[in-house]
This record gives sequence, structure tokens and C-alpha cells, in this order.
Amino acid sequence: MISFVRGPVAHLSLAQAVIDVNGVGMLVHATPKTLGGLRLGEEGTLTTSMIVREDSMTLYGFADAEEREVFDILMGVSGIGPRLALAILAVLEPETIRRGVAGGDGKAFTKVPGVGPKVAGRIVLELKDKLKPTGVGATAAAPAAQVPLAWKDQVVAAMTSLGWNEKDALKSIDAAVAADPELAEGANVPAILRATLRWLGQDGARQGSSRQPSRVL
Repeated sequence: MISFVRGPVAHLSLAQAVIDVNGVGMLVHATPKTLGGLRLGEEGTLTTSMIVREDSMTLYGFADAEEREVFDILMGVSGIGPRLALAILAVLEPETIRRGVAGGDGKAFTKVPGVGPKVAGRIVLELKDKLKPTGVGATAAAPAAQVPLAWKDQVVAAMTSLGWNEKDALKSIDAAVAADPELAEGANVPAILRATLRWLGQDGARQGSSRQPSRVL
């Protein structure tokens, strides 16, 4: 596998560069920020990750090994391919991604085009034991304001996967928690999800119509 490329920059755009490696033009996809460190005609170096498919071999470039590590880990999330992983790195710094996962801040990832609450929830859930902050104060506890986001984003992701839209999911979660405030204190995602679904059933009965999708849990 190709771990890095070094050579004169033969072509440069907002999304890719061609590096002349001993007379061979290596096409590398990268974020605008990473490509901004290169200069046409001058020697450049990019840390790379090669993605091999049945019909293609594609190089993705990074400013350093840390970016590549986060890229590789992001691709371990179900539903995230190399292009979306690169898009996340184009919007968020590696350390921001690490802290977002550690703090359960799924909303940070929804800033990325193509990443909705459902995908953001999966990122937080699937990477919580794989991505840890590495900067100063990395071992400090997550800010209190971020704690509710962890369970709420996860419950919203679960409900959207069951058929509700984000607006209705948030409204129902808030109503269920208002009826039983101890749910939020415990931040028990399965318990909150069950309570929200029960609240929806009771509310639908009160209104004489069911808002639940046809699935049976």
C-alpha cells in the first residue's frame, strides 16, 4: 500500500492534486485545507491512504498521520465511505472530531453536508471507544452542557431509523422526559427510548389517531 507520496505538484485544484513521483502522476484526493499547503510546481508531501475497490484504486491524502488515522476510523462507521469521511475532515479538525465523539456531541457532525442526525448518532455510538481526545485537557470530563446531547442524539437517531422525523422525535422525547425527569438524570438511552414510544402511544390514543409507523417493536 502507498503510505505517502512526495514530489513536484503537477496539478492542483480544490479537491485533488497530482504529484509527480519519479515521472508518474499520482492523483490524490484531499480536503481544501490540506491542498492549500501545496504549491503548483513545488515539491509536496502527502500522507496517504489507498482505498481498493473491484474497479478502482483511489488515493486520499492528508496533512499528517493523525488526519489519516481519524479518516480510517471514520470509515469503520456503518454507512460512511471514504468521500464522506473526507468531507467530515474538511469541516472538522481531527481533535474536534475526537472531542465530539468523547462528549457525545452528535450535533457537531451535522454541520457536515450529507451527515444527518441518524449518521451523527451512529458516529458517536460506534466510535466512543475508538476515538479519544489527544490534546491538552483530553482527560477532563466533558462539559456538563454536552452530557444531555449524548443520550438525546442517540434516542433521536434510533427514532428516525424507526420512521419518525427529527422534529417529532425531539418533541416526543422532551414530552416523555418532562413527564418523568429522572429519565434524563440517568441518561439511560434504552429506557428513554421506551418511555418516548410509550408516550407516543398514549398521545396517539388521546388524539384518536396513531402517529406510530406500522412497525411493531
